[in-house]
Amino acid sequence: MSVHLLEEMSTPALDALPRERTVIILTVSPLEEHGPHLPVGVDAFTARHFAEGLAERLVGSRPGWTVVLAPTLHLGTFTFDTVGTVRVRQRVVRDVVVDYGDSLARAGFRYILVANGHGGPGHLVALEEAAAIVSRRRGVTMASLSGHLAWEFLRGRYLGKIEAALGRTLSPEERRAFAEDSHGGWWETSVMLLLKPHLVAEAYRQLPPARYSPSRRLLPNYPLRNGGEGYVGHPALADPAFARAGAEVLLAEAMELVTGLLDGRLRPAQRRSPFFAVPFFRTNFWVAVGVAGVALAVAAGWWLRSSTSPGSRECSDKGGITP
Repeated sequence: MSVHLLEEMSTPALDALPRERTVIILTVSPLEEHGPHLPVGVDAFTARHFAEGLAERLVGSRPGWTVVLAPTLHLGTFTFDTVGTVRVRQRVVRDVVVDYGDSLARAGFRYILVANGHGGPGHLVALEEAAAIVSRRRGVTMASLSGHLAWEFLRGRYLGKIEAALGRTLSPEERRAFAEDSHGGWWETSVMLLLKPHLVAEAYRQLPPARYSPSRRLLPNYPLRNGGEGYVGHPALADPAFARAGAEVLLAEAMELVTGLLDGRLRPAQRRSPFFAVPFFRTNFWVAVGVAGVALAVAAGWWLRSSTSPGSRECSDKGGITP
């Protein structure tokens, strides 16, 4: 068997793997509320499904290659905060993934991928930062591609391919619903009906659409405010066939990216999420702001002290000309 579970392997078995033909996949996603009808493990279940699907495709397309699946890390940041959500600081997410990647890279593994099912902007950036740090530090290829794929998916870039896989055209109403979907709605409820239907409450069929304007989406915990039930979109539209078609397209897109990485035709930096370029979402943003604030305060204090000192008053009295 060419797909292995990291926790089930011995050190000698791992050490015997050919480094140039082995891919390690880390699954990193939070425990987070997903409305009244879905479990808090939605993101982790989704990420694991994609990690396993990607592993099967990789070994199927590359004879002699091995994929090792690491245990799921239930870590995530930029989450909706309520009962069931486990909040983790962005810096912690980044640093844990750095430590995992660094350990694997020090053991000689050259290809490390991160599978993720959570779309929080700061979470996506934390994973991309971690991959960049390990790649630069150890000279390996570590990549988190979920940010790029999620962005393209939610923008509707894959809808034509999903329709082809689904075998029908989405109606104008369905396309509008897809554009409004982002959390615990049509897509994620469909995925759970496909993967773990016994964990989906039947009440999803009666849940009304939850629509939010772009301005309201900037508010913390926006789907939980003013009576909101913690989801965004149209869960009542959920259909496992839609999830199957979407997953097929996403896996095909992921495989194209991973093939480019393994063949050296693509660098991780070429397929990051757009959030990576936004300073606000970077892990060190508030630290840098704090340092800059302290520096400004110190400079202002020094200027005030120097401008009110006796020597300064004397200089002022003489027209600012020093003796």
